Amino acid sequence: MSRYFGTSGIREVVNEKLTPELALKVGKALGTYLGGGRVVVGMDTRTSGEMLRSALISGLLSTGVEVIDIGLSPTPLTGFAIKLYGADAGVTITASHNPPQYNGIKVWQRNGMAYTNEMENELERILERGSFKKAAWNEIGKLSYADPKEEYIKKALEVVNLDDSYTVVLDAGNGAGSILSPYLQRRLGNKVISLNADPSGYFVRELEPNAKSLEGLAKTVKAMNADIGIAHDGDADRIGVVDDEGRFVEYEVMLSLISGYMLRRFGKGKIITTVDAGFALDDYVRGEVVRVKVGDVAVAEGIMRENAIFGGEPSGTWIMPQWNLTPDGIFAGALVLEMIDKLGPLSELAKDVPRYVTLRAKIPCPNGKKAKAMELIEKEALRSFDYERLIDIDGVRIENDEWWILFRPSGTEPIMRITLEAHTKEKAEGLMKKAKEVVERAIREA
Repeated sequence: MSRYFGTSGIREVVNEKLTPELALKVGKALGTYLGGGRVVVGMDTRTSGEMLRSALISGLLSTGVEVIDIGLSPTPLTGFAIKLYGADAGVTITASHNPPQYNGIKVWQRNGMAYTNEMENELERILERGSFKKAAWNEIGKLSYADPKEEYIKKALEVVNLDDSYTVVLDAGNGAGSILSPYLQRRLGNKVISLNADPSGYFVRELEPNAKSLEGLAKTVKAMNADIGIAHDGDADRIGVVDDEGRFVEYEVMLSLISGYMLRRFGKGKIITTVDAGFALDDYVRGEVVRVKVGDVAVAEGIMRENAIFGGEPSGTWIMPQWNLTPDGIFAGALVLEMIDKLGPLSELAKDVPRYVTLRAKIPCPNGKKAKAMELIEKEALRSFDYERLIDIDGVRIENDEWWILFRPSGTEPIMRITLEAHTKEKAEGLMKKAKEVVERAIREA
């Protein structure tokens, strides 16, 4: 693991490892790496956002880079603004779905795709050397301010079209999506009921949009007799969905449904997903599914390499290349509305997706132990389980036709992740018990 960057940029507890001093240096490093040009900077709603954004912008300006500050901005809007303003890069100050004491710095390329590992490694080297470019007094970068929300909405309305209107309950989780997602839905002609729409940075629910965190959304959808519920994480690069009967639609099911709809809407092509995605996607779309490492960068790279029609993770992180290479939960929400507009109620559509039992576990593991623990996990897992296939592009995934297990260190938190799937609950629970024992023993011995 690198010193600063994980699988999704820099993400740390504020004023511990992620300080204004570090944000200043990252700004200097990025400006030095670019050698000039223009950078768009946005931030989510976290209370530390202004502090870190100001420091980062100062670093960029000191290298002679022009900065367009779009202020409070969901990550998808930052990605959109990069192209809109012809910028050379973009930065979002965000920790996405992490708790409020975290924040982060994520850098985007001019095509809207996140910086690759190689690009982040070069920023690391510049940070380590401290050899930052220093602009002369009369060549310091200029700072301007912009608001691209209206342009985003207009462009989205050119792509998404609804024949009817719907009642949408939208839970922005007190995140940055609150300033854009409800407004796009309203402009699509829908009636919008907003929950947790105050962009305060004090989050009233867990930011990851899952079944537990969206219990309030599910109850509201049912009480209001709404057609759908849509939720986002802190920076709205993810989407969580509740159907018209007030039930959370599992990530795997939504990934399968939207993949199938993208194939229907845009024609034949490959689907990109990650090693932690289950069997349902393959069984539902019955097309070519290519698996890559976990993370939106790997998905975007896979889309470009395979000329794919869609890419998504079983975390509600979707990339629509016809729109942008930035993960976009807001545009995804519009597409889901178009899907039910053209194909029918979500509760009915979801019945066609095969259901398997998926279990996930997080086991605390200090970052310094992860590499050794993974070595031990791989050796023990290969001995302990009767598997037929091995995928080791990101962690270790062992599988056969009846089940699969993925052991993988988190790139953003001090934990080991176990994800598995089986045809029955009994089998899944038995596999999880055994998998936990393997991981816990490996961490103790690492």
